[in-house]
Amino acid sequence: MKNVLFRRKNIGELLKKNGNIQLKQTLGAFDLVLLGVGAIVGTGIFILPGTVAAEHAGPAIIFSFIIAAIVCALAGMCYSEFSSAVPVTGSAYTYGYIVFGELIAWLVGWALLLEYGLAVAAVATGWSAYLSALLEGFNITIPKAISGSFNPADGTYINVPAIAIIFATAFLLTLGIKESTRFNAIMVFIKVFVILLFIGVGVFYVEPANWQPFMPFGMTGVMNGAALVFFAYLGFDAVSSAAEEVKSPQRNMPIGIIGSLFICTILYVTVSLVLTGMVSYTQLNVSDPVSFVMQLVHQDWIAGIISLGAVVGMMTVILVMCYGGTRLLYAFGRDGLLPKIMCELSKKYKTPVKNTWIFATLVAFCAGFVPLSKLAELVNMGTLLAFTIVSLGVIYLRKNKSIPSGGFKVPLFPLLPIVSFLLCLFLITQLSAYTWIACGIWFVFGLLIYFVYGKKHSLMNKE
Repeated sequence: MKNVLFRRKNIGELLKKNGNIQLKQTLGAFDLVLLGVGAIVGTGIFILPGTVAAEHAGPAIIFSFIIAAIVCALAGMCYSEFSSAVPVTGSAYTYGYIVFGELIAWLVGWALLLEYGLAVAAVATGWSAYLSALLEGFNITIPKAISGSFNPADGTYINVPAIAIIFATAFLLTLGIKESTRFNAIMVFIKVFVILLFIGVGVFYVEPANWQPFMPFGMTGVMNGAALVFFAYLGFDAVSSAAEEVKSPQRNMPIGIIGSLFICTILYVTVSLVLTGMVSYTQLNVSDPVSFVMQLVHQDWIAGIISLGAVVGMMTVILVMCYGGTRLLYAFGRDGLLPKIMCELSKKYKTPVKNTWIFATLVAFCAGFVPLSKLAELVNMGTLLAFTIVSLGVIYLRKNKSIPSGGFKVPLFPLLPIVSFLLCLFLITQLSAYTWIACGIWFVFGLLIYFVYGKKHSLMNKE
């Protein structure tokens, strides 16, 4: 029984071309960096710097962002080694299959599915709110009944804009990853321009006196802030889902993962410095701090452009997280752990059209009807669990002599993977008891699916 549950994939077999069930290699390093920036820079840069500075870290939030970036960079290097050595779709799920066996891989994949699905639903809900605010600036009002999750007491029944953006994104993904990355590139350039515009204008209104006291909540506040802003970096792991569709993955995957993290860290730190320099950190506990400070200095037109940037920015997060979720379902289907419909490719576009619409429909239901405020932390649990498995897995991967040499290698091995593993474990302990219970229920449901369907239909049974 133990051997069946922990049977592992052979790397050599994985790297062989798999007949017609093969995704087209069309992406370069620049495409991957833009995918990463598209996934990472979203709600985090427009909301988190203000609320975390006001309640936890003060101007020292810049240290919170740097500490969180270091944790992500360590995990990112581990992802880079895996994705350059094993350029196969499925991200941490596939990596877990190679080093820890089928059951662990399924649980990691199940956790990632939770991350991608709830991230898409939560961001789509936030996008709907920003869209409503933006349209109100043009005297266009979306009826309240169709602009919020099911809550009759508050007069909301269904979030139509959130559902619409998810289905629009799904349609774009069915056309092919190259087409999707072109759209993503345009959106990324727009939102980076908006962020640079804020920095360029805001720097003239910075008063150094606002940075005093610099660390009002002490080092404890900085660390609490790091645990919170860590979630602003979520999404870079979705880049590793693209491994099978990348040209020269040994070179391009590490550039995409580490490059996008580096760019986003610079943007986050700079925005935080300008934000806390323009007004006292005590005034920043608002839902739209970046627009708010621009209104305080009477730059209303800039505030309007920033609202537009927030709407655009969240669209790219939805796109990349949807992409990660559909490629994970594709890997499940290809391995036999879910029905074959999940890995069927469209003859015209060579994309998993059916699984894209299945994923979008389930996530759209959550975004349309379910209030997601309490479920947001579940996104982080799924991500951190994947990070711990990948960090630990690199140590076992390095011992495997059958992997191709010449790819990216984590420096200071095995120290950095061990440090990454311990830091991720520490952040998991910071999550609430509610999150642990809800996540436990999700995993029980996942285990039922595995033992009822996946174990019987796994392709590993044929080996």
